[in-house]
Formats: sequence, structure tokens, C-alpha cells
Amino acid sequence: MTTVDRRLWLLLPAGLTLTVAFLLPVGWLLSRAFTFPQPGFQNFVLLWERPVYLRVMGNTLWISAIVTPITVLLAFPVAHLMAHGSPRLRRWLVFLVLVPFWTSLLVRSFATAILLQRHGVLNSFLIAFGFTEEPLPLLYNMAGLLAGCVQVLLPFVIFPLYSSMARIDPAYMRAASTLGATPVRAFLRVYLPLTLPGLMTGATLVFISTLGYYIIPALLGGARQQMIAQLIQDQIATFGNWGVAGALSLVLLAATAALLALLQFTVGLKEIAR
Repeated sequence: MTTVDRRLWLLLPAGLTLTVAFLLPVGWLLSRAFTFPQPGFQNFVLLWERPVYLRVMGNTLWISAIVTPITVLLAFPVAHLMAHGSPRLRRWLVFLVLVPFWTSLLVRSFATAILLQRHGVLNSFLIAFGFTEEPLPLLYNMAGLLAGCVQVLLPFVIFPLYSSMARIDPAYMRAASTLGATPVRAFLRVYLPLTLPGLMTGATLVFISTLGYYIIPALLGGARQQMIAQLIQDQIATFGNWGVAGALSLVLLAATAALLALLQFTVGLKEIAR
């Protein structure tokens, strides 16, 4: 038996597990888009003709487009401190980022709900320091949904950014300063372009993850913030409409695949340029 054959046998258990637990059930669900209740493309026509489906798909894209830049802006300074701070600071930041990351998503969502509720910690703080006289509506709306998504997805941007920033030679910024560039110009022309692979990787992960979220919109969002995953669940659990659920799943899968292909192409070009 050759070395290649041995490696293939080592891949067999993982391949069988992936096939049975993922590929077969997902493939069956996607096939229902073309076969239920009868063969054809009527489910996709229904998605186009019913305004509610288009509204939910547009709403999902809109929420993902809002969450992504907010997460990137919050993650950038944290990643910078991790990459260029002292080893002690780096260890503490890694610890603070990873502890929530290891916590159950359901627990974090309930904790966010407690924090944002009408008489929660945040509203109590705002009232106590005179920022507002009445509790703000921070839950079961866009504010609650964004807060939940951003705090969960921050590590997905911080660590790719940190990986890119840690490879940047500090001499580049000193050279730019020596050549007369202001700190802002040096950042925009030298530092930021060098972080783009990590930034784009993190941003794409956030966007894709937000597209498929179910727990956070269900617990923290309102009726107007319904997303595709919730709609898929409703179609199966409430209406038993496996065809429309499969069509929605296929649309979501196609969007995810397109974004991953775009990321691979763009990051590949950046690596070639470097």
C-alpha cells in the first residue's frame, strides 16, 4: 500500500461522518426545492412573486451589511493592540476575546437580553448618569439584534486581523514617516493595505455568519428583523412547506458560496501582489 493510499484511508472516517451528518441531509433538503410538492421550479417562482420572501431576503442582506462594518471598526483597534502591544497585554486581550467565544451562543444571547432589557444594566446606567430620563427601547428591535450579532462575531474579525498585523514589519511605518508621510497618510497608504487580507477574511466570515443566524434574531430581534433562517424554520415547522424551505436554503447556500469564491479570488490577488 502506497503512502497516498494510507492517507486516503485516514480520511475515510471523517469523509463518512461528513457525508452522513451533513451532505446527505442538506442535499435532501436542497433537492426538495425542485421536487416538492411536484417537480419543477415553482418554489423559486414563488420566492420571486411573494413580497414577504423578497423582503426577508433583502432584510437579511441589509442586516449583514450593517453588522459587518460595525464589527470591523470595533475589532481593528483590539487587533492592533494585540499585534503591537506588550506580551502581557496580548495575553490578556486574547483571554478576554476567547472566553466569550467559548461560551454558548444561547447563553450569550440571553445575557445580552438581560443587559439590554428595559430595566437592565445599560438602561440603568444611562438613567443614573442623566443621559436619558426614560429607559430606551434596546431589545426586540434592530438595536438589540445588532448588539447581539456584533458581540458574538467580534473574534471572527479580531484574529484574522491580528494574524495580518503581526506580520507587518514596524520599519514600514518608520520609513513612511521618514519620507514625509503624516501618520494618517502612512496608515492609509502603508498599514491598511497590508492588513487587507485579514480584514477581508474577517469581514467575509462576519457577513456569511450573519446571513445564516437564527438564535440571535429570534431572541433579540423583532418581527421587522426576521431573517432567512427564521423563515426556513417557519416554513418547515409551521407550514410543512419543504419545497420553499429548500429553495430558501439553496439561495442562502449560493450567496455563501459566491462570497467565499470572491474572498478566495481577492485574497489570492493580494498575495500575488505582495
